[in-house]
Amino acid sequence: MTMFRFLPILAFTGLAACTDLTGDLAGPVEPLGDFTLGFSEVVAPNLQKLLVSRDATEEEWIEAVDKAVERRFGRFDGTKFYHFGISVEGYSLPPPVVPGKSYLAIRVTVWDDASQSKMAEEPKLITQAELFESRVSRSREETIERLAQGAALLIESWLREQQELEGWFVPDPVTEEALEEAAETDQAVAEPEPGPQPDGSIRPVGRPDGLTDA
Repeated sequence: MTMFRFLPILAFTGLAACTDLTGDLAGPVEPLGDFTLGFSEVVAPNLQKLLVSRDATEEEWIEAVDKAVERRFGRFDGTKFYHFGISVEGYSLPPPVVPGKSYLAIRVTVWDDASQSKMAEEPKLITQAELFESRVSRSREETIERLAQGAALLIESWLREQQELEGWFVPDPVTEEALEEAAETDQAVAEPEPGPQPDGSIRPVGRPDGLTDA
């Protein structure tokens, strides 16, 4: 089997030390265009343990990445659905006494539900790394969780970059117009024009009880 290699030039790469990787989740949500997450499928059929590393199962990585992705992207409430296909490719979880960084590598494919097509022909390689110092105070499980959180953050950063450079997730003008028309219709229903009531009186606008000011 060919050893998986990290490709920092081709990958969207992050390096974290004491940075809070989920602090932004507590703040206001900045829309990602007209995006909402349909489903996210995380698999690990080609998972490789790299360098000197402690063991971690496919199930552990799938659960950690899926949880981090759902938490981060479940915030968006656009009108168009997009799906993620995520493959966990490789990891390194060195023991605390061994020099080196902890790594996670994933490949991400984004699907447009409306067109049933991929947003990009090739999956995006994303790698997240943790500094050596961080492993002294964190358990193996905590490192796995943190690497997954960092990878999810990098996915969002990449999607925002694609939105700016390639026009991903741009709202459909027709949909926007329809939403505006629907809002105007709802407002008209909520505020009916004056008209005859069952008793023959005229109901003033703005007074649901039909009374007038004294």
